Amino acid sequence: MTSYSHSSSSSTANVVGVHYRVGKKIGEGSFGLRDGAGTNLLNSQTVAIKFEPRKAEAPQLRDECRSYRILAGSVGIPTIHHFGQEGLHNILVIDLLGPSLEDLFDMCGRKFSVKTVCMAARQMITRVQTIHEKNLIYRDIKPDNFLIGRPGTKTANIIHVVDFGMAKQYRDPKTKQHIPYRERKSLSGTARYMSINTHLGREQSRRDDLEALGHVFMYFLRGSLPWQGLKAATNKQKYEKIGEKKQTTPIKELCEGFPEEFGIYLNYVRKLGFEETPDYDFLRELFSKVLKSNGDQDDGVFDWNLLNGALLNCFCMHFFNLSSFRRQRLGSISRKCNQCHVHRSCL
Repeated sequence: MTSYSHSSSSSTANVVGVHYRVGKKIGEGSFGLRDGAGTNLLNSQTVAIKFEPRKAEAPQLRDECRSYRILAGSVGIPTIHHFGQEGLHNILVIDLLGPSLEDLFDMCGRKFSVKTVCMAARQMITRVQTIHEKNLIYRDIKPDNFLIGRPGTKTANIIHVVDFGMAKQYRDPKTKQHIPYRERKSLSGTARYMSINTHLGREQSRRDDLEALGHVFMYFLRGSLPWQGLKAATNKQKYEKIGEKKQTTPIKELCEGFPEEFGIYLNYVRKLGFEETPDYDFLRELFSKVLKSNGDQDDGVFDWNLLNGALLNCFCMHFFNLSSFRRQRLGSISRKCNQCHVHRSCL
């Protein structure tokens, strides 16, 4: 995945999809995937434009587009403006959003307050619930894939989810027949956050998205997770070490020093059955309870909103213009291991 730039060109050769002017190329992955920012010439709206060679080794744009269309109109899901072919490329034109939660985590000193984590958790659970209710599982939960709206817009504090390259249908939309349980599956997702069952090679279902969310919540609170930075001779051995550390780290120890509701959350999602429907309301209420106990409320004021305004504006300008800025992105395939679907950067 790569970042987006606001630069643009007046050349008509850089117009795709009839009326989207493309900015400069700002990155290319190992399979030729590249992203850029552009402008809708009809209304001057800034958009994100993603390119993929039509003969890509592992094409994903069409499937990703399909997921966005299934979820169209849902809160926190970017809008697709165009999907089609331009010469030797498939292109996807989509809303340009703001920084990711990982970016904001960096900006806030790599620690979020309990209040911010609880407010974010409630939104993130809702996004995942929306995906599940549309018969999909996400399978790549990580802070990089949750983005706020563009600063200064009405969606600035709405957390969006992007990058559906790993999404999969887990039940038939008409019959609601669930996919069968299987083992010896290759790893899919980001090793740092994936569920224990995923490490064990078990078919993923709704429970695994929610467990990965729980790991993200603790990452935000603690600043890091106990299984980060493990050393091994090969990636495969490293993934195994991460999985073993997750299994042997008691939830009580992982959540020590933080409200008990975080431990209750992880205990609940890890005990869910393969086909079991999660109680999303119960999970959201856990974090509402923490807010109330601490005398807080879900008022939309996150840690990043409390930073010096000049600092925030500087960050956002940097974010929208620096081509090497690595985290705001729509696709993750360029950073996946060729032998599996695990992100090497998040170990």
